[in-house]
Order: sequence, then C-alpha cells, then structure tokens
Amino acid sequence: MQNFIKKAFVKDNRWLLVSILVLVLLIITYGEMRRYDLVKQVDQQILALASTTDTQVFTLQEQIKNIVSQNNLLNNVVQTELVKNEALADQVEQVADTAVALDKLSKTDTQLLQKYSKVFFLNEHYEPSEITSIPSKYTYGKSDNLDMHGLVYPYLDKMFKDAFADDIDLRVISAYRSFGTQASLKSTYQVIYGAGTANQFSADQGYSEHQLGTTVDFTTTVLKDDNITFDQTEAFTWLKDNAYKYGFALSYPKNNSYYVYEPWHWRFVGVDLANKLHRENKYFYDLDQRVINNYLGVFFD
Repeated sequence: MQNFIKKAFVKDNRWLLVSILVLVLLIITYGEMRRYDLVKQVDQQILALASTTDTQVFTLQEQIKNIVSQNNLLNNVVQTELVKNEALADQVEQVADTAVALDKLSKTDTQLLQKYSKVFFLNEHYEPSEITSIPSKYTYGKSDNLDMHGLVYPYLDKMFKDAFADDIDLRVISAYRSFGTQASLKSTYQVIYGAGTANQFSADQGYSEHQLGTTVDFTTTVLKDDNITFDQTEAFTWLKDNAYKYGFALSYPKNNSYYVYEPWHWRFVGVDLANKLHRENKYFYDLDQRVINNYLGVFFD
C-alpha cells in the first residue's frame, strides 16, 4: 500500500514539475515578447525623433540663410548710402570751399593783380585799403615816411628778417606813391631827362604799380639812392633766389616791353603766383590777364 502511495505521489510531482516548467516557459516567452515590443517602440520613437530633429535642423538652416541674405542686402544698402553720403559730403565741402573762395575774392581788391604798366589805368582817387609805414630799419636813411599796403607789409617784414639773418644788405628806397606824387615825380624826370627818356623808366600817373602800395624799390646802404647797379649786389642775387617765397616778383626784367631793366623794382603778386612765375621762369607781364586773375582769391594766403 505504501509503495502504491509513493508511486502515486511521484507521478503527481512529475505533472506538477511539468506544469511549473510550462508556466516558466510561458512567463519567459511573454517576457521576451514584451521586451521585443518595448525595443520596437523605443526604436520607432528614436526614428521619429531623428526625423523630427533633421526637419528642425533643415528649417533652422533655411532661416539662417534668409537672415544672412537679408543682412548682406542690408549691408549693401548701407554701403550704398555711405557712398552717397560721402559724395554729398564732398559736394558740400566743395560748395563750402567755393563759397569761402568767392567771399575772399569779393573782399580782395581786383586792382591788385592788374597790369598797370601802360596797360590799365588807376584813377586819381585810388589808394590802398590799408596803409602801413615801413620801419626805418628797413629803409635807406634819407627815405623817410615810406608806406605800403598794410596787408602786404607782413610779407615784406618776413622777407627782411630772413634777409638780415643771411647777412644781406637790403633797404627800401621807394614804396607807395599816390596819384599826385607820381605826377610830380614824372614831371621832375621830364624836366631833368626830357619826356622821351623819362617815359622809358617812369610811369605816368595812374599807370604806376607804386600806386597800388604793393611795390617797393630796393637799394643797399652802399648804393644809397644810386641803385642803377643794384643787379650787381648780393642783395639782388638773394632776391632772385628767395623773393618769390614771400610773394614778390621782379616786374621789369631785361628786354621787357614796358620800361628799361629795373632790377630794384619788385611787386607783391601773392605767394602762389610768385611761386608759379619762379617755377616756370616767367615774369608777371608774360602771363595773360585771365591767368593772373585766377590768383586773386589767394592773394593774401
């Protein structure tokens, strides 16, 4: 009996063991299937996320391209406006310069650069807008009360200071002469030398550069009032090499068409014009009056 019960128990345990094994297999299979489903879901989510990210990146890249394009367009507009503004600024500056030049020209005596040696006429009422006395240290001892144009004097003063610094013996023997003074002087010369001879070296009243107040006659302390040989002095050589720097030019060189050679007679024509004449080895009366007039606006510069 006991053996029968024992066998029955063993048999039942086998079925229980098989049942447990089947149950375990089912659980494992379910677990694998569940894991597979979860892995699949995760892969799908990853793919969806990757697709979404690519789309966002593409969209962002397109936005960046549009921004860059708009920025380039804006830069081009800005550069174009800058160029326009620079051009406008240049035009404004040119207009301003022109206005300044015209203002200076309107305030400058047009007579100062006219050709008066037997060409143009100065009336008896003309005199410089400003008159300044030349200090006695710059004049020959017997020539008292010499005057000249007040705005030209600073150039003469600078020239004398530099000449003295170079140990040059230089003096003024004649400067501004009024219409009446020139008339008296010409009459005296005509009495002494005769009308024909006087006309060769002395201008009639109204035709003298001295009436402008911009012209001076030079001498030295050695020559005194006998300056006929002035061109043989160191002073004349210095003037030929340096006077243009201060705006002075020799009016009547050798073989001129107006008067005899006057190495002592120098006229202020402005620094720019004097430099042009020196640079081109020309004289004031060599130039056309229209060319000379171009320098009127910078006469006192």
